[in-house]
Amino acid sequence: MKSALVFGGGGFIGSHLVKRLKNEGYWVRAVDLKFPEFSETQADDFVIGDLRDQQVCDRVIDRGFTEVYQLAADMGGAGYIFTGEHDADIMHNSATINLNVADRCLKRNIKRVFYSSSACMYPAYNQENPDDPKCSEDSAYPAAPDSEYGWEKLFSERLFLAYNRNHGMSNRVARYHNIFGPEGTWTGGKEKAPAAICRKVAYAQNGGEIEIWGDGLQTRSFLYIDECLEGTIRLTRSSFEGPVNVGSQEMVTINRLVEMVAEIAGKKIHKNHISGPTGVRGRNSDNRLIEQKLGWKPSKSLYAGLEKTYEWIERQIGRNAVEASKA
Repeated sequence: MKSALVFGGGGFIGSHLVKRLKNEGYWVRAVDLKFPEFSETQADDFVIGDLRDQQVCDRVIDRGFTEVYQLAADMGGAGYIFTGEHDADIMHNSATINLNVADRCLKRNIKRVFYSSSACMYPAYNQENPDDPKCSEDSAYPAAPDSEYGWEKLFSERLFLAYNRNHGMSNRVARYHNIFGPEGTWTGGKEKAPAAICRKVAYAQNGGEIEIWGDGLQTRSFLYIDECLEGTIRLTRSSFEGPVNVGSQEMVTINRLVEMVAEIAGKKIHKNHISGPTGVRGRNSDNRLIEQKLGWKPSKSLYAGLEKTYEWIERQIGRNAVEASKA
């Protein structure tokens, strides 16, 4: 039977990936510090363990696997990675995990590991114009990420590719661009923009107001989770090592994102712009390379993905309200 090992299998992308691999007939082991928050894991074997611990890595990488996906990281949305308050933890925790995983996979003769890097590794100087950011894969250098999170991602993608060159591995590297969808973090400070805005709009009264960090003119593109999984799996099973963008080219301002969610909710929402961490002024996935190498591009629109995400978050709010009333 084909087997897969998913690090970060309790997280948003990882838990969805486990489901996808199970549907394809794989035996799946997932590893994380926690179980998935919003649904039961479908992994055949779920190990609660800290991948910063070498002994944990030895225990879970105990055989050859058909596919290994390294998604585990210390991460979050702008409110977590751009304040500077968590920089040391982000860099130490994620780098330690990646060093351990690369080393143990090599020693088990596992030839191919998929590594999820991030668009945050792109130079900030190429993302100052919100209408024309440059995020092609060949624009990564001279390096100047906008956060320590981005610097660690850049280091770790170089780590996995160095193992290819020096140790004959065939690791694969993707640069994710703002993945969103149901069962993602939507409150607590680590949520990303689509989930945060869906939550704010869901709580707001029709005609009410929500707070937006910055002037709302900063631009981003957002990729729905199912599209992310498709790009990830295609890259993992391809002959191309990357790095390659896995994202959407449907760029919108944050103000427009609010308007789309408000339209889905059937509400009129006023935006109150406040100071807060916003990251670069513009970011958009450049998908020319992935189309060329893998013959693939995302097919789901941002609006369609937001509809599913808003519906799911609205249900979470309703469920929380019912539970609170019983307390």
